[in-house]
Amino acid sequence: MGYIKFDKLQLINLEYSLSRELLRTNRAGSYASTTIIGCNTRKYHGLLVCPMEDIDNDNHVLLSGLDVSVIQHEATFNFGVRKYPGNVYEPKGHKYVRDFEIDTIPKLTCRVGGVVLQMERILSEDDRIMIKYTLADAHSDTKIRFKPFLAFRNVHKLSKANLFVNTKYTSIENGIKIRMYDGYKSLYMQFNKEPEYVHVPDWYYNVEYQEEQNRGYDFKEDLFVPGFFDLDIKKGESIIFTAALKEISPAAITRKFNSELKKRLPRETYIDCLRSAAQQFIYKRNGRTEIIAGFPWFGRWGRDTFIALPGLTLYNGDIKTCKDVLETMTSELKDGLFPNIGTGEFTAMNSVDAPLWFFWTLQEYLKFTGDKKQIWQDFGAKMKHILENYRQGTHYNIKMHDNGLIWAGDTGKALTWMDAVVGGKPVTPRHGFDVEINALWYNAVLFTLELAEENGDTDFVNRWINVPEITQLSFIEKFWCEERKFLADYVTYDYVDCTVRPNQIFACSLPYSPISDSKKERVLETVRKGLLTPRGLRSLSPDNPNYTGVCEGNQEQRDSAYHQGTVWPWLLGHFCEAYLKIHDKCGLALVEKIFNSFEEEMTVHGIGTISEIYDGDPPHAPRGAISQAWSVSELIRIYDMISKFKK
Repeated sequence: MGYIKFDKLQLINLEYSLSRELLRTNRAGSYASTTIIGCNTRKYHGLLVCPMEDIDNDNHVLLSGLDVSVIQHEATFNFGVRKYPGNVYEPKGHKYVRDFEIDTIPKLTCRVGGVVLQMERILSEDDRIMIKYTLADAHSDTKIRFKPFLAFRNVHKLSKANLFVNTKYTSIENGIKIRMYDGYKSLYMQFNKEPEYVHVPDWYYNVEYQEEQNRGYDFKEDLFVPGFFDLDIKKGESIIFTAALKEISPAAITRKFNSELKKRLPRETYIDCLRSAAQQFIYKRNGRTEIIAGFPWFGRWGRDTFIALPGLTLYNGDIKTCKDVLETMTSELKDGLFPNIGTGEFTAMNSVDAPLWFFWTLQEYLKFTGDKKQIWQDFGAKMKHILENYRQGTHYNIKMHDNGLIWAGDTGKALTWMDAVVGGKPVTPRHGFDVEINALWYNAVLFTLELAEENGDTDFVNRWINVPEITQLSFIEKFWCEERKFLADYVTYDYVDCTVRPNQIFACSLPYSPISDSKKERVLETVRKGLLTPRGLRSLSPDNPNYTGVCEGNQEQRDSAYHQGTVWPWLLGHFCEAYLKIHDKCGLALVEKIFNSFEEEMTVHGIGTISEIYDGDPPHAPRGAISQAWSVSELIRIYDMISKFKK
């Protein structure tokens, strides 16, 4: 029996089952995602979603769904589920679902009469979905029918019936290939035994995606069905369906499924699930290794990459991938900045903190390699490049002022991680000296000096040796709110914002801190009392009049709440690290409680993973992306902190 399991009563309850989603990636950019009963509720759902470099280098839904029916005595029972206008679900395959569990891979069991059909799914690195159907029980001759629903469109858009679709197909061994539109690669659909294919091209209109409706987007789609496949199946027999961007020898399908199964990590415990989820964010394609910030709609984000990288790789026993990502990212460093989002001509460099998080990532990397000389050799020039650009000034008014602090701000831009923009205006502008940016800056300068001294770079040491003291004195003078005993969120030359936000926590957690332990203790207590929840730290104290406790509605409503009270799990990594530094073993009970409280999330929202955000108000419902890289990575880091304290 799998660690993650749902019973019949949960599965047939649509309100329950449709809010629980599955995601698997192939670490090469493709993914498969749907709900636990196979009913798509998002435009991002699909059984085969692949990058299309020849079109726009974005993900595209090729195979949206696959209806599977069993036929006995000329009666057909369809296990598919789709939503149509009027809250109509047709077919109603959820009525037949009896069991769902994940041990190594997901297994869904359906039953109708004396027929029991089990379905297991694997996504392989060659952009191939393989679904194994096993007839566990049957008392009469049984036929199984497969009806593929195709979209062939960008994940952010929806398909509409049109006259341009290419309805033709080409027969291949044990299947067909089809390409709905010019510019796309062909989709190869095959079986491990020979099917009978009946070509009856047709559109299915007004398929609805309730999550898109809830989020205020267009939510109706037309899907194309080219025809259907029929195969006889005997009790105990397994039929494997595969869809991919290239053909496979039918004789190799079963062998490939079994070999891929052996590569998969079992998910028998909570930490197993986190480690398995961590691997899903790694993206290796065309000689580059990157981190996807979250699924299903995020791409690569520079800031998220550096924050999530240690937990996803180093603490998962994968030093090589960590270095590969660092090399990929540093190849795009320009004017002291890393790409925030996008690639090539569509790159945006609007992140003041991504370059500073790079130094922290290297500090984490050093913990596992212990080789200061090699790090300096590989990345020292990049480190100095960033510091010099910040000191002299670069884009978006990012510049070290004479007080040793970093100023950042540009009209209409949100440069920190609190980056929501509504109506062309940042929700939390924070233009000026930001508390976490300057904590990161102080840490970056001292770490670079540490490596430079170790490696005999006297020119750098002489130029920078006096900067940290100036920065530290200014940091305390500018940010410390003496009356309230915590750090301001951001300041200018004539304004101090003492709003209680979590950004001050990094001045307590980073290896080099500009404040004393006694000040750290006061900051931690402020954050614990005002911001800590069982799902992360609130982005704003509930005492503030701008606090928004629920993050829902259309995009403008959600963006307005995004950093105004919404809870972020990733912040817990640095809170717990700081808490243990100050309270030592006396803080272990709280840190363990925080970590253990997330175990129940393994069966909520994104199954076996951690969501992007949660509501600030109880019961802290999950929101946003169903699986977020830095949410998962920081829980893995917390687990390591606990383990080391217990040794």
